[in-house]
Amino acid sequence: MLFHPSRAVKDALADGRPVVALESTIITHGMPYPQNLETAQRVEAMVIENGAVPATIAVLDGRLHVGLEADALETLAQAKDVAKLSRADLAVCMAQGRTGATTVAATMIAAHLAGIATFATGGIGGVHRGAETSMDISADLAELAQTPVTVVAAGAKAILDIPRSLEVLETYGVPVIAFGQDNLPAFWSCDSGIKAPLRADNPATIAASHRLRGALGIAGGQLIANPVPMADEIPQAQISPIIEAALAEAADQGIAAKAVTPFLLQRIFELTEGSSLHTNIALVLNNAKLAAQIAVELSKT
Repeated sequence: MLFHPSRAVKDALADGRPVVALESTIITHGMPYPQNLETAQRVEAMVIENGAVPATIAVLDGRLHVGLEADALETLAQAKDVAKLSRADLAVCMAQGRTGATTVAATMIAAHLAGIATFATGGIGGVHRGAETSMDISADLAELAQTPVTVVAAGAKAILDIPRSLEVLETYGVPVIAFGQDNLPAFWSCDSGIKAPLRADNPATIAASHRLRGALGIAGGQLIANPVPMADEIPQAQISPIIEAALAEAADQGIAAKAVTPFLLQRIFELTEGSSLHTNIALVLNNAKLAAQIAVELSKT
């Protein structure tokens, strides 16, 4: 078998019960131990609380795991020099027997391989600012165009060029659906000020859309843009100058490619005195809740 399911995931898939895929870069590249472990456990608990089985995905010593047992989750949370895996890296990491954490793209690939249709993350990658010269565009966008998984996120990360990211998704034919509001969220902020192409107000509609795309033979997944709870947001007027300052520092230091996002998130954490991490955790929990509700609807026959 190409992947190793946890006991809970194996049983749920065999029984046709709802399962939600979860990425692992938030554990290895998002925050320090033990906060990363505590957050991962809270996210998994949120999925369970809303009626689904969590499947945190990672590569451990060359084995692709779909769902992590408690000891494996703790091992990953403390691991050093963990690779950050996207579509290009996943198979090589496995072939070399290495350990790697999955980004949105790699998590979608593994979820689809396992037969999991719903995935909760924080924010997707997208078109980086300055991409007209750097050509720095996340593989997440192309993955959404070809892999039939419904991805629940708080929009594209606010450090990115959201309008251009939206244009690329439109070109690829990916439905971008704001949940419960007309405008797209902007990761730490509820409202980007950019009107969403589509809107849905309940999990059942999202599940029905997922099924119909499959029935119509339309390739790719759906992006559900789920706003962070208002009580936990950092308003756009407050976070925007902080993002600009962090971007300027990255440019001055020549930071590029995969190093950009971790650097920016760390600097924004420092510049917001930790409030960005609080909001990040809140939005991931909120996305896990909605993804579980969608998975429950998809499991209904």
